[in-house]
Formats: sequence, structure tokens, C-alpha cells
Amino acid sequence: MSNRTAAGTAAPSRREQILGEAARLFAERGFHGVGVDEIGAAVGISGPGLYRHFAGKDAMLAELLVGISERLHDGGRRRVEESLAAGLGPEETLDALIEGHIDFALDDRELITLHDRELDRLPEADRKKVRKLQRQYVELWVSALRAVNTDLTELEARVAVHTVFGLLNSTPHLSGSSSMPDRETTAALLHRLARGAFSAAAPRGLV
Repeated sequence: MSNRTAAGTAAPSRREQILGEAARLFAERGFHGVGVDEIGAAVGISGPGLYRHFAGKDAMLAELLVGISERLHDGGRRRVEESLAAGLGPEETLDALIEGHIDFALDDRELITLHDRELDRLPEADRKKVRKLQRQYVELWVSALRAVNTDLTELEARVAVHTVFGLLNSTPHLSGSSSMPDRETTAALLHRLARGAFSAAAPRGLV
């Protein structure tokens, strides 16, 4: 279990610290451009000390990419279930999914880069697990979108969802403090863009 800070927020474990620095370094310099010693130095331990937590860089990469796929899928499913339990309508459910993905797109930009560049380096079993989780996550969105607009075919909805993912996952291309407004403004802008794309996909537009 993670320790708690004075403010009551969960402090990252050493394992989480290692993964965070590994993600940052892999995204900046590529998987093969980073050594175990460099990851260790970033968290203040010797390179060999990392082997008490991970078998090697390949294990770190697998945990990062499988882990974020699990987080997205489980978080999306939870948001849908919570919306249904609260008696919210299809619009609110779709908004909840969009908000959750925007949090990911703004807070985990290194993992987006890592997925795009390094997914094929995973062992086949891990790669298949990631793909399966991603398909399940997409289907949550397809169902939510078609509940908002029943005129969309399943195929049209799936294309629209992938297109919106491409839009939201473009955040790694915005680097530096001058590339984006503050987080709240950026999140609101991304939300409007996502809803605008879904509206354009619908034959008669979303209400």
C-alpha cells in the first residue's frame, strides 16, 4: 500500500516512481536510447537496484502499456456504470467518457507517445492483451455514442470514436508551456472539439 503525504494524498511507491521516470525517458529518447542505470539515477537508486522491482526494461514497458490500457478500460466502464446508477441520460454518459479520456490525454502524454512508438516491442501475449482492452474500451464509446444518436450505424460510430481518440491523443504534439492554455481551458476546448466531431458524424447532428 502506498504511503500518505501530510495532505492525505497517496504518495507514489518506489515502483510507481520508477515507472513514471521510465515513461518520461522512453518517450523523450526512445526505448533503446535509455539505459537501466539512467532510470535508476532518475529515482535515486543504482541501476542494479531496479532489478528488485522489475526484471528489466522490457518488464517496465509491458507494465506501462498494459497498465494504461487497463486504467482506461476500467475507468471508462466505471463512468458508464456510475452514470447509469445516477439515472443520467446518454448525453451525460458520453460527456463522462470524454472527460475521462481528456484527463488521460493531458496527464499521461508520455504514455501516448510510448504506445505509438513502442507497442510492437511488447511480447505477443502482452500486445494481445493491450489490443483486447483497447477494443473493449472502444465498444464502451460506440455504445454510448449510438445511445445519443441512433441514426449512426455501428461502423460509423466506431470510425467517429477512433477519430475523436486521434484528436484527443494529439496532446503530445503540444509541448512547452506556451503550446497550450491552462489545464482547465485546454480540457474545455478538447471537450468542445470532441463533441463537435461527434456532432458532425451524426446524420442530423447531436442535440
